[in-house]
Amino acid sequence: MDSIINYLESHLLQCPTKKMIGIDCLGCGLQRSFILLIKGDIMASLIMYPALIPLLVMLGYLIAHLFLNLKNGAKTLQFFYILNSILIIANYIIKF
Repeated sequence: MDSIINYLESHLLQCPTKKMIGIDCLGCGLQRSFILLIKGDIMASLIMYPALIPLLVMLGYLIAHLFLNLKNGAKTLQFFYILNSILIIANYIIKF
């Protein structure tokens, strides 16, 4: 697991928005937050990018809905989409 973490830390993608314009984009912090989550530091991951865990839960739910055709899957995914959008925009405003 350490080799995976080291690989991810040494191959982070640069944000083109930050590189060209000099300001953070809505996704800045996502990679570092994911690495912190893999390391087991959940609180630091939430502070870095609060929408990561709900995004991962939404992705898991989406996959389950696609294969199992869950009864209220579309409504639940709508809820997750709105929640994640609010978290991402609020995080961006706070960082800005």
